[in-house]
Amino acid sequence: MISLVIPTLNEVENIGPLLARIRRCESGPDQIIFVDDGSTDGTRECIRSFAASAPIELIERDAPVLGLAGAVIAGARAAEGDLLVVMDADLSHPPERIANLLEPLFERRADMVIGSRYVIGGSTPGWPVWRKILSRGAAGMAYPLTGVHDSMCGFFAMPRELLLELAPSATGFKIAFEAIVHGGRNLRVLEVPIVFRDRARGISKMSFGVALCFAVRWLAAMAKMPFQIPSGIPPRATLPELELGTAVPCRSEIRD
Repeated sequence: MISLVIPTLNEVENIGPLLARIRRCESGPDQIIFVDDGSTDGTRECIRSFAASAPIELIERDAPVLGLAGAVIAGARAAEGDLLVVMDADLSHPPERIANLLEPLFERRADMVIGSRYVIGGSTPGWPVWRKILSRGAAGMAYPLTGVHDSMCGFFAMPRELLLELAPSATGFKIAFEAIVHGGRNLRVLEVPIVFRDRARGISKMSFGVALCFAVRWLAAMAKMPFQIPSGIPPRATLPELELGTAVPCRSEIRD
């Protein structure tokens, strides 16, 4: 069973278009869990209006803690599926790629699969140069800890129990980053290229406070440096060009 967890905060304009695209997917989720952190624009009412015609559940957090990561954990705890997919509600993550995230998990080739903007085949069309620099800089800072090109992206799939084991107290926006760091070198992570499109409706939740929170967590993780990137993994530049939909191995798939 597949559970899809979607955190929301004032996303009323995006709920309908997002669900329409999910319905058109060949391999849709068995359960869709929206975790709302106090929307005031009618998001909750909109979600409820779709619940009668789809396997949708709504978790309402009126006093949310631990930010977006806390919402994801709340959804994971309520999920019935063995496998989880986590994505944003703003249509920046393509629902059409859900099947590509799940395939390596079904085949037991990975423990976690990330939709990546920064492997060959991935892209961020329409972004201004300054945003690309900031985003790639954050991903570059995380790479020594994760061995992953885009641990900052919030579109990923993994077993439910594994996420709850690795990131029960994650904070802020970057739960995938924290799960990978806590998983260490034995966590088999793959990246699947995605086209990440900026939101067309609503207001971004990114802020200076969120960026500062990530910086603090990054510094704490660097101080501990729980693992080193395996030396046997070739630089990304040496890998062959990939077609959209190919899973890219980020770290060793051989457990110690």
